[in-house]
Amino acid sequence: MIDHVVMLALRDSTDLTACREVMDGLDQLTDEIPGFLSFTHGVNIDMEGKSPGYPYGFIARFENRDALARYAADPRHRALGARLVALCGGADRITVYDIERD
Repeated sequence: MIDHVVMLALRDSTDLTACREVMDGLDQLTDEIPGFLSFTHGVNIDMEGKSPGYPYGFIARFENRDALARYAADPRHRALGARLVALCGGADRITVYDIERD
């Protein structure tokens, strides 16, 4: 299983409504991409004070590497990802971790 953890350094002017619209689109893909198991998103409450520049994030869970590769290549994901890049002001303002679990 793979947890695809994405933290977003949204621009200060970003309306969270626009971000949540993208999140809704990504969530819909769980029913359409084989092996895309779950999707959760929300505001980063940063309890430890270690990620103040990342106010929002999501976790997408995949069955295996093949499922993550299908998601990465999917044109709907790519279009939604482009919207996130715009909301953040560049791809370098998005941090991604792919954690493989047993």
